[in-house]
Amino acid sequence: MSAGSRATYDVVRVRKDFPILSRRLAGGDQLVYLDSANTSQKPQSVIDAVSEHYQVHNANVARAMHQLGTESSQAFEEARDKVAAFIGAPSRDEVVFTRNATEALNLVANVLGLAQGDLGVRAGDQVVITAMEHHSNIVPWQLLCQRTGATLRWFDFDDDGRLDLSQLDELVTERTKVVSLTWISNMLGTVNPVSQIARRAHEVGALVVVDASQAVPQMPVDVATLGADFVAFTGHKMVGPTGIGVLWGRRELLAQLPPFLGGGEMIETVTLERSTYAPPPARFEAGTPPIAQAVGLGAAIDYLSELGMAAVAAHEREVTAYALARMREVSGLRVLGPTEAVDRGGAVSFELAGIHPHDVAQVLDSRGVAVRAGHHCAKPAHTRLGVQSSTRASFYLYTQPEEVDALIDGLDYTKRYFGGS
Repeated sequence: MSAGSRATYDVVRVRKDFPILSRRLAGGDQLVYLDSANTSQKPQSVIDAVSEHYQVHNANVARAMHQLGTESSQAFEEARDKVAAFIGAPSRDEVVFTRNATEALNLVANVLGLAQGDLGVRAGDQVVITAMEHHSNIVPWQLLCQRTGATLRWFDFDDDGRLDLSQLDELVTERTKVVSLTWISNMLGTVNPVSQIARRAHEVGALVVVDASQAVPQMPVDVATLGADFVAFTGHKMVGPTGIGVLWGRRELLAQLPPFLGGGEMIETVTLERSTYAPPPARFEAGTPPIAQAVGLGAAIDYLSELGMAAVAAHEREVTAYALARMREVSGLRVLGPTEAVDRGGAVSFELAGIHPHDVAQVLDSRGVAVRAGHHCAKPAHTRLGVQSSTRASFYLYTQPEEVDALIDGLDYTKRYFGGS
C-alpha cells in the first residue's frame, strides 16, 4: 500500500522509500539527517526514474528524429506538464527549466536589465528585496542595479524574524520596478505574506519575483492565486535530483522578455547577420537541457503528489513544533527566527551559548546527526541579528520525533563536551 493511500500520514512507511535513511555512518551510528533545507534525500522511485532514463531512453531532446529521441523528448515535456500541474500554472508554456533556483533568479534579473520598454529596469528605478534573502536573491539584484543605475532597497525584519511591513508604502513606490522576496526563509524559517506585498507592488506597477525554494517542497502551491509574476524553485530540495530548477513566469511577461543565453533550440531562425527567437519556454532553454534531471523531477512530483502536499505540510508543522518545544529545554540555546510553529517552515537556526556553530555541527556529526553550520548563504540576516553564524537543523517529510530527540541529546552532549552544565 502506498503512503498516499493511508488514512493518516505514516512517517515510518515514508522513510522506507528513502534508502539512505537506513545508512549507518562511521562508528556505527544511525544517520539522523536534519539538513533537508540544504538538500533533501531521494526516494527509490526518483533514483529509479533517473537510472531507467539513462539505461533505456537516453538521447537528446528536440533534435533527434529516431525513437530514442522521441522517447526522451516526450519524457522531458511530460515533466514540464507535471511541474505546471503541481504548482497550478495556467499554462505549461510558463514553465522554464533551469539548472537551479539560483539560475532562475539570475535569469529574471538579467533579462529585466536587457528588456525594452516598460519591463526594462533603468537608472532611477528601484528594486526592493528583504534583509532575510538567500544570497541568490540578493547578488543578482545588486548586479542589476550596478549595471543599470537602479537603486536597491530592502525590508528589515524584527527580532522575532518577521518582516517589518510598517513602511510597505514608503518602500514600494511608483519608482519601484521589482519586488523580489523569499516565500520561506532558509535561515529563519519565516513564511512571508507574499500576497499582501504583491498587492502593493502591483498597485504601483511593479513586478513580483518570489524565491520559493523552501516553499514548493513544503506546502501546496498555486501560482495562479499567489500574486507573483515570477516564481523560482529547485528540484533537489523537493526529493528530486540536483541540477534541475524551475522558473515560472506569467506567459504574457515571458513573451515580452529577451533571451538569457544564446544557442541551440532557443531560436526560430539564424543567419550570419541576425537571429530571431523561439517563443517561451524554449527561448530561455538554450543548449542541451538537464534531461534526466527533469525526468527525475517529474518522478519527485509524482511521489509528493501521492503523499499529498497538505499532508506533507501538516507533518512538517507537527515535527517543527515538537523540535521548537524540545529546544526550549536546552539551556543557552537561542532560536534565530520564530519560536512557534506558526507561519514558519522546517528550518530552525540557533546559537548554543559559548560554542561555535562549526563545533556544534562537528560534535553532532560524531553522533550521526547531520546539521548545517555557517551563514547558510544568508549573511545579511545573521548580521541583522548580531551573529556571525549559526547551526541549522531542518526537518522534512521523512523526519520523525525520535530524530529530534537525538538532536536534543546531541546538544546536551555537546554542552558537556565543552564543559557546560
